[in-house]
Amino acid sequence: MAIVSAGLFKNPTRCFRPTSTVSVGLICTFTYRHAYKINRVSFSGSIPSSYYCRATPSTTMEEVKPTFDVDKAAVLVNRLRKTFNSGKTKSYEWRISQLESISKMVDEKEKEIIEALYEDLSKPELEAYLSEILMVKSSCKLALKELKQWMMPKKAETSLATYPSSAEIVSEPLGVVLVISTWNFPFSLSLEPVIGAIAAGNAVVLKPSEIAPATSSLLSRLLGEYMDQSAVIVVEGAVAETSALLEQKWDKIFFTGGARVGRIVMAAAAKNLTPVTLELGGKCPAVVDSNVNLQIASRRIIAGKWVCNNGQACIGVDYIITTKEFAPKLIEALVSVVEEIFGKDPMESKERSRIINSFHFSRLVNLLDEDKVSGKIVFGGQRDGSQLQIAPTILLDVPEDSLIMQEEIFGPLLPIMTVERLEDSFAMINRKPKPLAAYLFSDDEQIKREFVQNVYAGGMAINDTILQVTVPSLPFGGVGESGMGAYHGKFSFDAFSHKKAVLYRSFAGESPTRYPPYTPEKQKQIKVLLSGNIFKIILALLGWFKD
Repeated sequence: MAIVSAGLFKNPTRCFRPTSTVSVGLICTFTYRHAYKINRVSFSGSIPSSYYCRATPSTTMEEVKPTFDVDKAAVLVNRLRKTFNSGKTKSYEWRISQLESISKMVDEKEKEIIEALYEDLSKPELEAYLSEILMVKSSCKLALKELKQWMMPKKAETSLATYPSSAEIVSEPLGVVLVISTWNFPFSLSLEPVIGAIAAGNAVVLKPSEIAPATSSLLSRLLGEYMDQSAVIVVEGAVAETSALLEQKWDKIFFTGGARVGRIVMAAAAKNLTPVTLELGGKCPAVVDSNVNLQIASRRIIAGKWVCNNGQACIGVDYIITTKEFAPKLIEALVSVVEEIFGKDPMESKERSRIINSFHFSRLVNLLDEDKVSGKIVFGGQRDGSQLQIAPTILLDVPEDSLIMQEEIFGPLLPIMTVERLEDSFAMINRKPKPLAAYLFSDDEQIKREFVQNVYAGGMAINDTILQVTVPSLPFGGVGESGMGAYHGKFSFDAFSHKKAVLYRSFAGESPTRYPPYTPEKQKQIKVLLSGNIFKIILALLGWFKD
């Protein structure tokens, strides 16, 4: 597999030597260092302002041009398209060989993968294994087992209008596809869609996230060692490299990330009418009834919040809704379980990932320190910028118009909102953009039915959190602001396939009624054929029907 190296766009505090001076500004030029060189990238106005900065190094270093631009991206895509057009990637044997290579790579390089995830996010070893390595292994195993069945044409029923005939639906690869991954689960969220693309018979470019540079570099090196160099390519880099890729014509773009960049990706895809899958996020609620097993519910909520990448998960619990009467009991139970899992001082715990970088740390602190929010903290709130850590924090009844309730938190802050009746929570959820996931904890069957029927979300789990994504027979994807399209299991194969409709007919069964001139007699026969009355249809086909 060919590797295209490029400078990494890291957060500003990690882009320079300590002697450098970094100041934040608006639309400007960002100078960043990679391998002790300076690359200069100009940002367009379409990039979110949170990414803009101006940096002035205090030392003079050699300036070099970006190593990957629009022209090189075009060459890369043309080379992949040549491979695809040769038919190489369409064969069952090629697909199986590449899936086996991924499986072998994960088995042989497990230690290196865990080390890279620790370097990027301080992910605990078991969490890294379960949420990243095991997910990829399971997806590979399923694809290897089911691929032949997935590739087989599916029979389809035909109508009397085409009698005699047969029909089938053929899954064919889309062509050359682009996968743009994200940083919070940088290994599994890179390879899960790649597995689907390969299983479907496509040539693939993977663009891992530069915000998780250790994992990005590892993916570049390992896929280069294990995969077919003519059909699977990794492009490392940041905004300039991603922009160069988005300028190209793809047969599918699969993007995982935030809604702001998702809009940029979709706008770029629209220029070439390229289909997209957008895996975004949103504010995922958890509604908690008073009739639950409080100890188990608290454990499962915490598993879907602080144990899951320290809240940095698109399907993690973003906020809780419960009744005013039950809220104190729920808070007491949550605090008890937090201390049981992370200790009396959670800031000292080694069981939590850290915040990805200083930008996101500052963003979370700003959410917490907003005037109308800071007084609502009932547990936690400690922070350590040098370690990029914020303690598990619970807030009670923050205003709905506060920033923490307006944007996806993506961190260890957990607001609890209260209502008079549990059913009132449905309206609170539906006032916000549709989330990627919604959770309910209740033993009331009526409440469960109403929740499923009335709450809009990409997916749901009842009496648990996040485990829905581990079920390969369920599609994983968003709706509205939380995304479009779905994957996992066969849904990944389908996401990168075109379902081609094929009708087969012989030269038998020809009927003159099909062709002009349409005499009154022919018109009667045609109407009979379309009526569905089997007795009259037989007579018409035999030419015996008169009225």
